[in-house]
Amino acid sequence: MRITVKLFAYFRDNRFKERVDEYPAGTTVEDIICGLGIDPQEVGITMINSRHCTFDQVPAEGDQLAIFPEIGGG
Repeated sequence: MRITVKLFAYFRDNRFKERVDEYPAGTTVEDIICGLGIDPQEVGITMINSRHCTFDQVPAEGDQLAIFPEIGGG
């Protein structure tokens, strides 16, 4: 299935801003995150088609997955 993955903030460093990739059926959000070399503990928000999602969700053909890092401040 073809999924558009969008990365934000420092997740783009040495990666990409947006990319369309092929993934096998049953691939979870966490599988995609780990496949990009991103530590799931650093992820703050994930969204499929602009709606919050969980790591165990399986995107569908043509979905857009957005991955945002944890944000700190103070």
